[in-house]
Amino acid sequence: MIDTHSHIYEPEFNADRNEVIIRAKQAGVECILLPNINAGSIEQMLDLYYQYPNYCFPMLGLHPEDIEEDYRQVLADMEKLLEAPDHPYIAVGEVGLDYYWDKTKVKEQEETFRIQIEWAIKYNLPLSIHARNAHRQLVTILSDYRDEPISGVFHCFGGTKEEALELLQFPNFMLGIGGVVTYKNSKLPETLSVVPLERIVLETDAPYLTPVPYRGKRNESAYVVEVLRKIASIFNVSEQEADCITTNNAKHIFQRIKPH
Repeated sequence: MIDTHSHIYEPEFNADRNEVIIRAKQAGVECILLPNINAGSIEQMLDLYYQYPNYCFPMLGLHPEDIEEDYRQVLADMEKLLEAPDHPYIAVGEVGLDYYWDKTKVKEQEETFRIQIEWAIKYNLPLSIHARNAHRQLVTILSDYRDEPISGVFHCFGGTKEEALELLQFPNFMLGIGGVVTYKNSKLPETLSVVPLERIVLETDAPYLTPVPYRGKRNESAYVVEVLRKIASIFNVSEQEADCITTNNAKHIFQRIKPH
């Protein structure tokens, strides 16, 4: 298993981060991918990468909810990190659009997203895309880059069958499926009936969106096994087969990861 989206560098894990890594390894997690959210999260994310260089792999990006007045300077500073020939970043992420809480920065979000898509093209990196209440705008923006070699993951996908099929029209993208698929009233199992297993990757989004049976507790990467079990059940395959396919999917998208 690969946890393709985990924020275990955040303060929620300061007291037991090493134990979290140990539990992930014991659960069968081959490696953990770390999406960045803003300039302030880079240092602690890289600390984790340097501590576990072949297990934790960092991304670089500005999250749509973290756009402040100085966002253009933040983006310029981030791109300088990508310009380094030996940079450690395996993807541009977590980037995208979020109109759930705040619609006052729609233009800034879209500009920021486009800039970071262009990074992905320029530096030959996949995207880890966050989109909430913004499906139509997401598709519209990505459609402008159809002729470009873009790839990545639609993180935390939770949409309809129609939305899934529309996103799958972008051929080099996967749907990131996490703990929500295990929830009693989730519609995701039905939605995934139109999605090939070859287009799915596993994620936790730790410390958020904890899967059943741990719901209500802090999420962590070891719990991705519960997502795997649910996926295997939905697709009527063994856990081993679901593990093999989703792991290969992740390695296909995130080609810079070199786990043990």
